Amino acid sequence: MKDFLEGFQDFMENVAFAPLHGLRALELESWTAANTMNWLFMAIGSAAFVYWMLELKKYNDKDEEDRDPKAHSFLG
Repeated sequence: MKDFLEGFQDFMENVAFAPLHGLRALELESWTAANTMNWLFMAIGSAAFVYWMLELKKYNDKDEEDRDPKAHSFLG
């Protein structure tokens, strides 16, 4: 069992986290390059948020929802 856990540790440190070690080294050279992926994910998240809000506005403008407080059983 000890050999299995040491093998798992070796895999995680040397293979699975290798890209993160590369990013850590890259950050010392260029902060912008190291954080490009973060900015990409933030842009995708912002675009998804805007899309979702526009879809909700479209649904809300149709005014098909029953807004009576007793319309849903879980509201009381």
